Amino acid sequence: MNEMFELNGTCLTVLLPAEVDHPVSDMVRKEADRIMENVYIRVMVFDFGRTCFMDSSGIGLLMGSYRALGMRQGCLRAVRVSRHIDRLLHLSGVHRYIEIQKVEEEGKL
Repeated sequence: MNEMFELNGTCLTVLLPAEVDHPVSDMVRKEADRIMENVYIRVMVFDFGRTCFMDSSGIGLLMGSYRALGMRQGCLRAVRVSRHIDRLLHLSGVHRYIEIQKVEEEGKL
C-alpha cells in the first residue's frame, strides 16, 4: 500500500501532500478505489496537515469519495484543516457533507 494511505480496521486515512492538484487527486482516487475493492471501508479520513494548496480537483476527490462510500453522514472526515483549506471547503459547499476538524480544534478533541 502507498505510504499516503493508512488502513485501521474499516477506516482509511489519506495523508495528503503539500499540493493537491489534478495528478495527485487522480492518483489518490485510483489507489483508494483499489483499496476499497479489497477491504470494506466505513470511514475515510483526509489528513490535510501538510496541505497548503488545493484546487477544484481536490474538491472533486472529496465529493467522489463521499459518493463511493454511499453518501452516509459521518463517512468522510477532513482533519488538520488550515484556515485556507477550510475556506475552500466552505466556499465550495463541501462542508455540508463532511466533518471538518480545523488545526485549532485538534487539541480540543
